[in-house]
Amino acid sequence: MTETSLLYTLALQHVPNIGDITAKRLINHCGSAEAVLKEKQQNLLKIDGIGSVILGDLFKPHHLKEAEKEVLFIKENNIEVLYFEDENYPEKLKHCIDGPMVLFQSGTINLKKQRIISIVGARKITTSGIAFCEELVEKLAIYNPVIVSGFAYGTDITAHKAAIKHKLQTIGCLAHGLNQIYPAVHKKYMVDVEKNGGFFTDFWSSDTFDRNNFLKRNRIIAGLSEATIVVESAEKGGSLVTADIAHSYNRDVFAVPGRTTDLQSVGCNNLIKQQKAHMLTTPLDVPYILGWKLEEDKKPAIQKQLFVELDVTEKVIYEYLKENDKQLLDVIAIECQIPIFKVASVLLTMELKGVVRPLPGKMFEVI
Repeated sequence: MTETSLLYTLALQHVPNIGDITAKRLINHCGSAEAVLKEKQQNLLKIDGIGSVILGDLFKPHHLKEAEKEVLFIKENNIEVLYFEDENYPEKLKHCIDGPMVLFQSGTINLKKQRIISIVGARKITTSGIAFCEELVEKLAIYNPVIVSGFAYGTDITAHKAAIKHKLQTIGCLAHGLNQIYPAVHKKYMVDVEKNGGFFTDFWSSDTFDRNNFLKRNRIIAGLSEATIVVESAEKGGSLVTADIAHSYNRDVFAVPGRTTDLQSVGCNNLIKQQKAHMLTTPLDVPYILGWKLEEDKKPAIQKQLFVELDVTEKVIYEYLKENDKQLLDVIAIECQIPIFKVASVLLTMELKGVVRPLPGKMFEVI
């Protein structure tokens, strides 16, 4: 977008009582943010849902003055601005009614034709939660997904570090402007994140840091991704808010179950119980449920081996399919007397080992 367009867009964003939904409605009606700010108030009042309270502060000159300061900050720091109508704006975020009107970006982010997932969870993550999160990213690395999180303590930074370790793109969604970082102790990871992805925010450099910003930030984490994964969560927490937002966007949500006595599993167990999330017991549940397929040149070399070791459960399923030709997933679970969620996971493992292949209609056969 041009500097003039950016200036007026930021000025509109700066107006109190005008959030992203209202701002986009005004722009769609008038054609641009500049046209909105130059339109007569009486004409704007004719738009459905637009009242005098919303427009009360619209035409005050200080919005443009503050926008000029932010444009200068953006230019001096080489920040990329993604406008909601532009081609480079994240595709999945375009479908969110409350998606940011503008998104500020640093780093080397590339979301074209990418699989994108968000990983969130407790700030006080347990050692088992860390282990699962690291294994999750490691096992998914072959699918080359972009890993999105909030760059906060615990689960967030664990996910970012795991992504960097496995050379995956990772995006930190911030609850403040790009002139600061929270928590400060995570500054040491910024360079690596920007080399392997970068940061998104819709907050200005002049915005004062506030913990309430996390709630607004969470809609970006949920909106960017095709799926949100909750690794751990207490009964209440920001990761549950992110999961709820993702659910409201009709995106897939996964939750790692835990014992009923584990405080950091209560939130995940509730998501599963309320049928807001798929139960995630193994990392390979994610590509199976999302329907990810590997390209031939990326499939594990084990597929070319003549002899593959199978565990007890895999052998049961293999022998059943060998005797009964192709079968439905549900039928395999019933006939082999194995829970369907486990069958789905085992079949994906067997597919990676090159002993079965999926067919249309959730059917499988031995290779």
